[in-house]
Amino acid sequence: MIDFYALTSPNVQKVFLMLEEIELPYRVIPVDVWKGDQFKPEFVKLNPNAKIPVIVDNEGPGGKPYTCFESGAILMYLAEKAGKYLPKEMAARFDVIQWLMIQLTGIGPMSGQLVHFKRFAPAGNDYSVSRYQTEVRRLYDVMEKRLGATAFLGGPDYSIADIATFPWARNHDALGVKWDDHPNCARWFGAIAERPAVKRALAKVETIPSVRDSAKPEDVDRFFGRGRWARA
Repeated sequence: MIDFYALTSPNVQKVFLMLEEIELPYRVIPVDVWKGDQFKPEFVKLNPNAKIPVIVDNEGPGGKPYTCFESGAILMYLAEKAGKYLPKEMAARFDVIQWLMIQLTGIGPMSGQLVHFKRFAPAGNDYSVSRYQTEVRRLYDVMEKRLGATAFLGGPDYSIADIATFPWARNHDALGVKWDDHPNCARWFGAIAERPAVKRALAKVETIPSVRDSAKPEDVDRFFGRGRWARA
């Protein structure tokens, strides 16, 4: 059994998708980051970076419990455990890893910053919005070109690169990226959305409650590291 510490963010959705694809038994343990649950001492013991997702594989290497945090690392760990969605052959393997890294270091962070400055920052951040909007659109143009040459991001087969990127792409419209201008991305997105495991995963995500929209201002400030929580 895998204990899965989760809520509803795109990084958490990746792990839902992967667990449903590989069909390993798991239980969801909600961590409401808008209430500060991630800062509780018992959670920080699991992830010193105080972020979700986290998994605890109670049947880890050598039959011992193993804790894994960071969404990309979790996907790689589960791929190794299940023997799926990460090729063994070296060139194919690193094709997948490269596109996984583009999500982890580009699409995810740039999209997150864009959403932050569009929705949660005070007025007067036009430069920040422009910078992150430009980078998000550039990255989707990179994806569009790649998906014109291959069926999936890592190559001909569905992989953890796609599993990592799909939850972020669900927000493409809000991020200012139109599928009409990215037909290869649209084809890729539609194919993944129809996978039974993806449908099961997203249905489970929809059942998880969050208090984001009713969070106390102090909790929101703590989440974003601003106000009295700012370090600069």
